[in-house]
Amino acid sequence: MPRYLLKRLLQTVLTAWFTVTVVFVLLRMAPGDPAVNYAPPNPSSEQLAAVRHEFGLDQPVLGQYLTYLQHLVRGDIGESFQFRQSALQVVLDRLPYTVTLAVAAIVVTALLAIPLGVWMARRGNTAGELGANIATIAGQSMPDFWIGFVLLIVFAVNLRWFSPSGFTSMSSIVLPCLTIVILQVALISRLVRREMVTNLNAPYVTIARSRGISERRLTWRYAFANSAIPVVTALGTRFAAMLNGVVIVEVVFKWPGVGELVVDALERRDFPLIQATVLVTVVLALLVQLMVDMLYPLMDPRVRLQEARR
Repeated sequence: MPRYLLKRLLQTVLTAWFTVTVVFVLLRMAPGDPAVNYAPPNPSSEQLAAVRHEFGLDQPVLGQYLTYLQHLVRGDIGESFQFRQSALQVVLDRLPYTVTLAVAAIVVTALLAIPLGVWMARRGNTAGELGANIATIAGQSMPDFWIGFVLLIVFAVNLRWFSPSGFTSMSSIVLPCLTIVILQVALISRLVRREMVTNLNAPYVTIARSRGISERRLTWRYAFANSAIPVVTALGTRFAAMLNGVVIVEVVFKWPGVGELVVDALERRDFPLIQATVLVTVVLALLVQLMVDMLYPLMDPRVRLQEARR
């Protein structure tokens, strides 16, 4: 166990370093001059040069990178060009909104997708299963922004049941959460159905059925127990992706999370803020994946941690 955790910690550090390095280089290679966004209107060349010097952008890219790494090792991710304060603090101020939305979405997804997938597996080749298949395929096919706009127009503009944008009360989370859940339920329920069909037709279930074990126990205690690992893996992967900021959903609903923050930072070319957002979300996603790995032996004692990622 300690050796495995040390190995995963090293992988986390290397992955985070590689990711921030790639983002750092790509930002500097992108066209445009960040100084233009932060200089006075109609700036002179001297004013632009002063802004570049203030932000350290007048140095060679390699020099900027080495300075960035030196500060990063000390826990200093840099100061946001736009907010004139610690970029890490700006991200942490927005992070609770994204985490709240992600947790709500993944919980609702699990509560809906798992029973739906099991029901589809148990009702194979019936009209109900065909209808559920059509609905889930449609859910996978519809883009997030389209679902979001439809929900916004129907429930916020026409019916006025919910706030159209921002975070004014806990009810504000309903529409953005539902937008995410529609796609996720479609994906996860089909995965559950596939795994359940495989396990329900496995020899061990046939033998257990011949011993008189109830269908309910066969479904949940036998078939679903052996389907749980890929399902939990998929839920963990989707949750990690949500923590990276559900950008389209947050922009559509003006949700004050890291997704909307990073879009604004990209428009303003706020390099430190983009780098801080990427670093924080990558670390969170890697920690979620580690937690999922740790769950494998609890769900199936035959699985060892060293074998969990094979």
